[in-house]
Amino acid sequence: MRTLGRTRAHEADGWRDTKATPSLRVAMWLTIAAFLVHLAATVLRGIAAERVPWANMFEFSMTFTLLIVVVFLAVRFWADLRFLGTFITGFVTLWLGVSTVSFYVDVVPLVPALQSAWLVIHVFVASLGTGCLALGFGLSLLQLLQQRRVARALAGKPSGLRFLQALPRAERLEDLAYRINVVGFILWTFTLIAGAIWAERAWGRYWGWDTKEVWTFIIWVVYAGYIHARATRGWRGTPSAWLSIVGFATVIFNFAIVNVFFNGLHAYSGL
Repeated sequence: MRTLGRTRAHEADGWRDTKATPSLRVAMWLTIAAFLVHLAATVLRGIAAERVPWANMFEFSMTFTLLIVVVFLAVRFWADLRFLGTFITGFVTLWLGVSTVSFYVDVVPLVPALQSAWLVIHVFVASLGTGCLALGFGLSLLQLLQQRRVARALAGKPSGLRFLQALPRAERLEDLAYRINVVGFILWTFTLIAGAIWAERAWGRYWGWDTKEVWTFIIWVVYAGYIHARATRGWRGTPSAWLSIVGFATVIFNFAIVNVFFNGLHAYSGL
């Protein structure tokens, strides 16, 4: 009955369940196999370091990309997001490649400020939150493409992205993005609070306007604005999607630019 109900919901949304597609089943099994290899590599890195494997940029890259796949696979029990598989696996593969080339460092002992239980809590929740926000970004991007396809179809113009015809309608993609971004926002809120508590333990103050702290707060503000605008101001469609995309752009900027090019108390990239 559950499967039937979900199938009817998909059909009502203009999207049929593709469970019987052989290529999709093979792709999902390959994704799971790659995830297990990725998990083994991350665990082995932690064993080699004799600590949690997310104390520098390379290790954080391993962990947060792993958790993106975890979120992708876990959400499957709630909503069928297998159509995001190409985006998820492509993003993870690209990011791991860039991290291996640009961020790789050998295992080194932790600096004193990182020798805390908050390293386990704060960074893990931040990684999990990033995984949710990455899915929200992917859904918002597809939402814009779907809206463009529909607009061109109404104008009698063909769309070159034929695969979009097999995806949910733009409204459904927007709703999924919003729900997943809300979860990511909650996790990021905890990250911000936990970071302040850890800062007080490590440096004797909750907030010091360090570059990393400021950008963590900027990310929070962007997503808070996204949720508020959509929930109370009725922002739907393109504005909602762009706010979601801008939000994830600030996440990437915070990690790839702030960590590398800005000095501060959070300079733990290991580079």
